[in-house]
Amino acid sequence: MLFLAVFVIGAIVGSFLNVCIHRIPSGQSIVFPASHCPRCDQPIAPYDNIPVFSYILLRGRCRSCKVRISPRYPFVEALSGCAAVACLAFDGLSPHFLIHFAFLAALIVITFIDLDHQIIPDPISLPGIVVGFLAALFLDQPTWQSSLLGILFGGGVLWAVAEGYYWLTGREGMGGGDIKLLAMIGAFLGWPAVPLTLLISSLGGTLVGFGLLLLQGRDTRTPIPFGPFLALGAVCALFFGNELIAWYLGLTAP
Repeated sequence: MLFLAVFVIGAIVGSFLNVCIHRIPSGQSIVFPASHCPRCDQPIAPYDNIPVFSYILLRGRCRSCKVRISPRYPFVEALSGCAAVACLAFDGLSPHFLIHFAFLAALIVITFIDLDHQIIPDPISLPGIVVGFLAALFLDQPTWQSSLLGILFGGGVLWAVAEGYYWLTGREGMGGGDIKLLAMIGAFLGWPAVPLTLLISSLGGTLVGFGLLLLQGRDTRTPIPFGPFLALGAVCALFFGNELIAWYLGLTAP
């Protein structure tokens, strides 16, 4: 029952994350006006705004104008609910549960905005750096020293890569949003998570890039949003980082 309750709460948060994903890129308020159909502007009644279930009951259409609603909305709600359950299983009912769930919620918003607009919004990443560092100050896991090094290391590494790529090619290969996102990841998870996140995200981005190149014939210069891959790497580092590092050290041990 506890896990079910946490899933429901997480899904409700996911409904708010949908609002953030839709409104933040255009600079709209995430508070006003209330949720409404983007086509007919009809306000969505509370009974039509129940996460996941309302979408199913309405068969994926607006009650008023019958326009089709993107399945992304229930997907984000369900994903947020699953993120809350994963944090509960990992941390139990503790302050770390709240911090890690807030971290994953931020990653969900960043991922879908980057997929749609190829931007990582500063209103998410910059406050996230501050929140991650303050959490380390009070919770000491990671330590504030590790969090601070994570901010500097995460932001510094990608900044150096971006500058080096621009110097070699004369083209921008990585946006400033990615730099700030990795700094945020370092703030929440500490500096050891930064190289692991980079490794996983780079492997994932390379595989997807080659897949698009082979299957869709895309040019090698076609931009691919890197934020979702950084988010994936951060999730792996959060839940499996210690095990992955121990496994790697075991492989390299003499």
